[in-house]
Amino acid sequence: MEKDSTEYNKLNDKCIYRFFKRLTDIILSLFGILLILLFSLFIFVYYIFDKRDRGPIFFKQSRMGLHGETFYMYKFRSMVVNADEKLKENPTLYKKYLENNYKLEPRDDVRMTRIGTILRNTSIDELPQFLNVLKGDMSLVGPRPVVAVELREYDAKKLLSVKPGIMGLWQAQGRSNIGYPQRADIEMDYVDNASYWFDLKVLLKNIIIVLKKDGAY
Repeated sequence: MEKDSTEYNKLNDKCIYRFFKRLTDIILSLFGILLILLFSLFIFVYYIFDKRDRGPIFFKQSRMGLHGETFYMYKFRSMVVNADEKLKENPTLYKKYLENNYKLEPRDDVRMTRIGTILRNTSIDELPQFLNVLKGDMSLVGPRPVVAVELREYDAKKLLSVKPGIMGLWQAQGRSNIGYPQRADIEMDYVDNASYWFDLKVLLKNIIIVLKKDGAY
């Protein structure tokens, strides 16, 4: 009887956590959408005058979501059109990209545009993910959504048991300065310790990291 009561309390706590987490996601993502509209106008004006970089304002990429369902994650485009194809045209650079935790140093990345470098350094490129949060694909706080090939770095079942987030424990501890396998260990720590107050702590740490521009590339 006592065991049943304990299990019920855990389930009840989890339901309360999910309710308030989703409520917070909706409220803050509505504010975030105002920022998206503001910066969309700024970027649109820039593209009008920059004849060397014509293309869509937004970029979308398939990522792994809750329970392994794929979704399109949105960003402000910071790279040239057909960036993946351009990278794969250079086998040496593509190999370096894979070996460097699916990242390239800004000075090596032939895909980056001039305004894209600014967007990345300030993390403004991530703002459109508030649309993903409002849709329910993502949460404000959670493990960073990965592309399918990155799942091999994780305990996939565990990673996909929670919604991915705009901000997570990995970013709070250094973002791109931390690679695999340490990155996977950090994300798993979040899954093990997720709670509303822990989310707030991670959120505040992310804000500090963004302001300091640590690991922003």
